[in-house]
Amino acid sequence: MIVRAPGKLVLSGAYAVLEGAPALVAAVDRYVIADPARPADLVTEEVQAAIDAGALDRAVWFDAAALRSTAPTAPAAGPPAPAAPPLEASRKLGLGSSAAILVATLAARAAARGSTMATAAAAAAAVGQPMPAWDTRALFLDALAAHRRAQGGGSGVDVAASVYGGVLCCQLGPGGELAVTPHALPGRLAVEVFASDASARTSDMLERVRALAASAPEAHRALLGAAAEGARAAVAAADVRALVAALDRQVDALAELGERAGAPIVTPALRRLRPAAAAEGASLAPSGAGGGDVSIFVGAAPPSAAFLEAARASGLERVSMSLGAPGVHVLDAARPPPA
Repeated sequence: MIVRAPGKLVLSGAYAVLEGAPALVAAVDRYVIADPARPADLVTEEVQAAIDAGALDRAVWFDAAALRSTAPTAPAAGPPAPAAPPLEASRKLGLGSSAAILVATLAARAAARGSTMATAAAAAAAVGQPMPAWDTRALFLDALAAHRRAQGGGSGVDVAASVYGGVLCCQLGPGGELAVTPHALPGRLAVEVFASDASARTSDMLERVRALAASAPEAHRALLGAAAEGARAAVAAADVRALVAALDRQVDALAELGERAGAPIVTPALRRLRPAAAAEGASLAPSGAGGGDVSIFVGAAPPSAAFLEAARASGLERVSMSLGAPGVHVLDAARPPPA
């Protein structure tokens, strides 16, 4: 039995989501696959947290290569993807691999325990209608708790994307609960994803921003307030132009927040390329905590050849992926995983 869980892209609301602003997150068609019949080669901190909490009996084998490579995921019935080209052969792209590994593992063990549901789910997947073989809400809550325990907090939007799929609006409540609802992006929206040759640990970035909150609380509050206004505008955006403007407001605020905190939320490469994106009616923004990893070009049309050349010269490589992938599901009850 093979279970797979998608990675994610944060489209809007980074940092501000931790202060209660809404975030937009999309599941992408790059997956972690898990096989409950095979022993684990590695136990991640998040999976161990689930085991310690009693939400999981044991770890299972998984493959997260598609979230750590610029090479696209192989089709379900096709051969494995070719070896990764240039940039990201061995490190994560910033697509929520830790959450997807956890979700795939929890789902794989749940599917193995409920063979009747798993068989029905596999049959549905065979005709292109993925369905869960577990209690989706319970899976989400278990994954959210374990992920936060392992990472010392966090919004959990990556867990939500991996469990539910699609495009979601997520918002933290006062007690830490995460409200998750489907969200429709404006029509005729083009989103292109770029991988960077720079990278930063999310925990380090958050720590620097928290340090700014302690040393300069008024500046921290004002900048996150501006980012939150942009995040709310992004949720309300009815067309591409409004969404682009809302994203630009957030990037402006986060760029200054990063400068004040000594955290490269908006990297020099993105700063150089933003005017070129704006000239094409688009926004170029970091996805998630920033500092490198992945960024998104959002506009009414894909980037021009000239923009792509400038991006390559700045160390950014376009990565093929689609938004709105289905949440975790049984892929095939019989097919072995790729070698």
